[in-house]
Amino acid sequence: MSGNIQLSTDAFSAYAQAVEGAFPAADYGQVVKVFGSTPEALKGKYSPAACVGSRKVAIKGNPDLASICTSHSERNNLNVRMHSRRMTRLTNAFSKKVQNHAHAMALHFLYYNFVRVHQTLKMSPAMAAGVTSRLWEMADVVDVLEAWEAKQARAKAAA
Repeated sequence: MSGNIQLSTDAFSAYAQAVEGAFPAADYGQVVKVFGSTPEALKGKYSPAACVGSRKVAIKGNPDLASICTSHSERNNLNVRMHSRRMTRLTNAFSKKVQNHAHAMALHFLYYNFVRVHQTLKMSPAMAAGVTSRLWEMADVVDVLEAWEAKQARAKAAA
């Protein structure tokens, strides 16, 4: 990426430190939700309190308060959960090893951004961003994976 970016998150406390470490020059803002009390009948069950309001807060730099939102990341979270069952709560489609989970997520995002035609874009996000000039096929994904595996093998042999 070139230039400065604006980043938005919700108010989860770990995000501020993560953003500072990964994007020290970013303009950063948060959407802080205000929750009401949980009704007595729902306490102890998986039922969060109702959101009764929210406010936008500039955390670092000079973010545009009107542009602070979590809609894009929430939509991405929904896409990931719908396309990859290992990210859905209460299923047995999980990875026992973190490395396998990371590989599965990488495959998901590679497919999602390079192979899949998006309804609103009428092309892949990689084509819309100018990263590639054509829609990839699964054979292209396999080529990328095989090249990565060969590079890993060479690095391991050299070590």
